[in-house]
Amino acid sequence: MTTSDSPVRITFLGGLGEIGRNCAVFEQDGRLVLLDCGLMFPTAEMPGIDLVLPDFTWLRENAGRVEGCIITHGHEDHMGGLSFLLRELSFPIYGSALALGLARNRLEEAGLLQRTELITLADGERRQIGPFDCEFIPVTHSVPDGFATAFRTSQGIILHSGDFKIDVTPVDGRVTDLARIGALACEEGGIRLLLADSTNAEEAGHTASESSVGKVLRELFAAHRGKRIITACFASHIHRIQQIADAAIANGRMLTTLGRSMMKNVALTRQMGLLNIPEDRMVDIEKLPNLDPAKVCVISTGSQGEPMSALSLMAAGESRWMTVGEDDVVIISAHAIPGNEYGVNKVIDGLYRRGAEVVHAGVADVHVTGHAMADELKTLQSIARPEFFIPVHGEFRHLTHHGRLAMEMGVPPANVLLAEDGDVVELSGKGLDFVGTVPSGYLYVDGIVGDVSHGVLRDRKVLSDEGVILVVVAVDAGTAELISGPEIITKGWVFAPEAEPLLEEARERVRRDLEPPAGGGLVDPEALKRRIRQSLGKFVAERTRRRPMIVPVVMEA
Repeated sequence: MTTSDSPVRITFLGGLGEIGRNCAVFEQDGRLVLLDCGLMFPTAEMPGIDLVLPDFTWLRENAGRVEGCIITHGHEDHMGGLSFLLRELSFPIYGSALALGLARNRLEEAGLLQRTELITLADGERRQIGPFDCEFIPVTHSVPDGFATAFRTSQGIILHSGDFKIDVTPVDGRVTDLARIGALACEEGGIRLLLADSTNAEEAGHTASESSVGKVLRELFAAHRGKRIITACFASHIHRIQQIADAAIANGRMLTTLGRSMMKNVALTRQMGLLNIPEDRMVDIEKLPNLDPAKVCVISTGSQGEPMSALSLMAAGESRWMTVGEDDVVIISAHAIPGNEYGVNKVIDGLYRRGAEVVHAGVADVHVTGHAMADELKTLQSIARPEFFIPVHGEFRHLTHHGRLAMEMGVPPANVLLAEDGDVVELSGKGLDFVGTVPSGYLYVDGIVGDVSHGVLRDRKVLSDEGVILVVVAVDAGTAELISGPEIITKGWVFAPEAEPLLEEARERVRRDLEPPAGGGLVDPEALKRRIRQSLGKFVAERTRRRPMIVPVVMEA
């Protein structure tokens, strides 16, 4: 194909090597367009962390070159970072009506709506954004109105699949437009570069249709007449909520929502016409005590075992709205996101302790994935026929498997690039190659942005695993002699009342090692702290084989 001399660069700030933080930047002629700006939820190795964001350092340094951000769909791992990035930059946001509606809620809460313009995109629309002629192609996912994005660039067509699956019977009838992708592949030059969702690249076969869950739900509702039914799913999974509502209404039940995000999303999508629930079948949660439990279905948040979610509070017996018991059936219509398994299992166990029956994906087909499996990914490859391929959205093992699938479908091995967060790739007349890196570490959010470093996380991990020892001493500033102490206070190392002999031995070890040198001298508090850490650290390791955090406090008199 014929291309101009102007290369196209793609900088990956997140989403390559983990599930979440999806953020890529397309660059041509010195102008930048973001594709998604997501967040990641913390793992068990991140104690106290609320959210994890991409490192925005490179974007801040190039703020004047940013033309806008395209949201491929309305999931937090693709748009949740906008309410943080817009605190420092200002740019328009492009997306479907639903994606923008969900983003608006977050931006309003953060007081940032004035820093952006929300521009609604329609299926099949083409729009010039900076130097790129962008086309938005419908794809099916677990949230309505997802897009694949075709960038017409100086180097030919670059197609990004977004999160997708090939569902021929979706709930809303909106299928992945493979015909349009095939038409792009037949244009002059075809699809030069494909970037595609790798989440389920390891899974053989095809994903089940979302509509298959509806049949299972209807059977469960029919089988549990006479009991209250509580369902839990992602608040953004509008198709799942629709099928829950359909099953409940078919069995003569009223519907109520529980959990802030569920209430807001159901209200928004009903207003937009994306969710069809008759007004006379909805009831406010406050009226729940006045209704026959056997005639109610509660649609709740908490499918991921989040500590303060509605379902977690029910499992702990702390919900202000209902007490779960033997007359309740809880249907968890979701899979646990990797890292959330412990929290989900804890919630299930708590519900069983209260006498409820729990139905989850391990015992019934109440969930299907929204991401394409291996055979669907092969289908995309066979239709798109890209010259080059970069797998995106997934852990490195997912990216690796997806790269192998592309090679099986005829993409030359030299034309498959396995990129990671921070990589910068360049597409030019010479081909596709790596040309640099940018900062791409995790930005941890704990209350406010940027107040938690890797060092703080290490300290938290030590505290949670090994405990802390506080050593307080008072010394003479002139002679360096010990005036009082050492006093030893411990949390999480040993139980002090039962370990007094050990603590007294530790005090004596520190007291001995702090004896001043002959001739005295001025006190160096930092040197004393180091001696305390070394002395007590060695003693603790010898006697308990543990490594708690040791915090010396030196007071001069």
